[in-house]
Amino acid sequence: MTTQESSPVTRRRFLGISAAAGLGMLAADTAAPQNNPPLIIDAHVHLKHGDVARTEYSPETIVATMDKAGIAKSVVFAMSTSTQRSIEMAESAVKRYPDRLIPYVYALPNYERPVIKEIEQALSTRGFRGIKIHVGECTLADYVVDPVLKLAGKCGVPCLIDCGGKYDAAKRMAEKFPDTFLIIAHMGRYLCTDKKLVETFIGLAESCRNVFLDVSGVVLLDMIEEAVRRIGSSRLIWGSDGPDKKPDTVSYACAELAKIQHLSLSDKDKNNILGQTILSLLRL
Repeated sequence: MTTQESSPVTRRRFLGISAAAGLGMLAADTAAPQNNPPLIIDAHVHLKHGDVARTEYSPETIVATMDKAGIAKSVVFAMSTSTQRSIEMAESAVKRYPDRLIPYVYALPNYERPVIKEIEQALSTRGFRGIKIHVGECTLADYVVDPVLKLAGKCGVPCLIDCGGKYDAAKRMAEKFPDTFLIIAHMGRYLCTDKKLVETFIGLAESCRNVFLDVSGVVLLDMIEEAVRRIGSSRLIWGSDGPDKKPDTVSYACAELAKIQHLSLSDKDKNNILGQTILSLLRL
């Protein structure tokens, strides 16, 4: 592995830092006209989950759920499978619904061969817009994730990372790869009830402009409002972490939407979280 150059500041790094610094303005500039309802984007949707059953959902189920819940587009990916299979599943889904679904590739090491070329090809020639990394199936050690993060910075795509509450790992990645946009899933840890831990991840986003916070699976809703005060809504991204059958896929998605809609935030902040931030980040 090679570390990124610290000086001089390269044109690519300058552009990356400038892009991160300007995302707040981008969100405002790309906001939907006032006479149109804002676009709702679900930025965390599983074609294949990481639960015990490795639950799969068809693109038809996902889009039908979106239609009934009022969701315009969804970022989709498959985990609990190989990188190549994740590419195939997401590519197939997007071919059926190209105007509704946005594909991410799942980065998972393979003992038989390197997968970095598969990831690069998906990003450069197959229309994939981001990368998913999950600590439940992949160590966050530098020798595994650093090539992926470096590639993401090179390609200008975000990495959605479930780091399982591992703050030190998240901090290392954010500081070592300032050109790479990191979306920290669940504001640090899924269903976390430890306010101090969530605060540390908000603090990381304060100190590292390339860090965004995904609010799926967040149960401390007041911490979302706290994050808006400290880092701004243009650094927060809504996702359902769905689909989920409990009680049914539509009710689940609507309940996750309601968590944001009922917060004590301005309409502009809610619109950023529910769609404009991820649209700006993905340059859509």
